[in-house]
Amino acid sequence: MDPQRESPRKNNTEHLIADRQKGIGVCGWILVSFSFLLVLMTFPISIWTCIKVIREYERAVVFRLGRILSKKARGPGLIFILPCTDTFVKVDLRTVTCTIPPQEILMKDAITTQVDGLVYYRIHSAVSAVANITDVHSATFLLAQTTLRNILGTQTLAQLLAGREDIVRSIQAVLDSATEQWGIKVVQVEIKDVRIPVAMQRAMAAEAEAAREAKAKVVAADGEMNASKALKRASVVLAESPAGLQLRYLQTLTTLAAENNSTIVFPLPINILVSLGQKKRGGIETVLH
Repeated sequence: MDPQRESPRKNNTEHLIADRQKGIGVCGWILVSFSFLLVLMTFPISIWTCIKVIREYERAVVFRLGRILSKKARGPGLIFILPCTDTFVKVDLRTVTCTIPPQEILMKDAITTQVDGLVYYRIHSAVSAVANITDVHSATFLLAQTTLRNILGTQTLAQLLAGREDIVRSIQAVLDSATEQWGIKVVQVEIKDVRIPVAMQRAMAAEAEAAREAKAKVVAADGEMNASKALKRASVVLAESPAGLQLRYLQTLTTLAAENNSTIVFPLPINILVSLGQKKRGGIETVLH
């Protein structure tokens, strides 16, 4: 633990111990003795006012004539209270959920946003929570609001949207350091929602849409380039193999015939017509000779 964080709590504890070491004085002991004798004289009726039940999640800070009776809080279970000289304060040790209402914050880049959050904390020292501050829950709530505004005011909107975890850790560290002397342990901090102005939302949406369109154009251009390269390779292969070109031609005709019931004009290949023409000319020349 940081010595600077530990020093306030240490000073407060030493102050309480020093007060207890001074004692309650002669008059105090007389009052305590009188109260104890009164309990004995009215026993067992007085037992109902002297015995208090402290639940498992509670602790009791006992004051005797205005001074804290012991270094540690008492409980859980049964505790004994003198009716005239002792008073006690119950402290709940369960985790408390503190809801921070929406805070209008001017970000570092001059954008106004509304941010709300949650703070989970618990009391780990009942004596410090009672002796060092008037209302520990109200003070923690106000401190959480102020810390949220101060830290987010040093961030840009992009940093807030992209780095919530780092911001939450910073807020938790500041709160934990400030509330240590109150006996508070900050368990967790969460940013619930970030509300951006409508004009900024439209601008961000237009920017995102433009980025998506640019990416789609790049992908389409890459696809067309790949398709053209594939067609070029196919044309080279077909040019080197005329038989392959004829097979591709026949396959195309088969596909067309399978899809629709239609009449297909099937022309003869050019090479067949050329060969027939050559044979006809050869026959005529033979007759002439």
